[in-house]
Amino acid sequence: MTTYSFRLYVAGNSERSHAAEVNLRFLCDAHLSGMYEVEVIDTVARPELAEEGRILATPTVVRLTPPPQRRVIGDLSDHGRAAVALGLPAAGASPMEGG
Repeated sequence: MTTYSFRLYVAGNSERSHAAEVNLRFLCDAHLSGMYEVEVIDTVARPELAEEGRILATPTVVRLTPPPQRRVIGDLSDHGRAAVALGLPAAGASPMEGG
C-alpha cells in the first residue's frame, strides 16, 4: 500500500496554523485511511527548516511521498480543492488507487 507523507509548515500557534493542521488531518483521515504521516514544522521556532524547504508563505503543506512532490499554500479549508491539489485518492478509495 502507498503511504503518504506530508510536511506542514506553520508560523507559530496562530488560528490559521491550527486550522491548516486540523484540515490536513481531516483530509488524510477521509482519503487515506490511516496510511499517512504528518510532520508539523513551526517556522518561527525553526526558520532554517523553512529556508531549507524553500517555504515563502505559511501555512504550506508539502506532500513528500508518493512522488511527485506537491505543495499547497493556505489553510486547506476548501477540502475538495485541497484534496485534488494534494493528489489524494477519492474518499473511501484505496490509497493504492490514487496518487
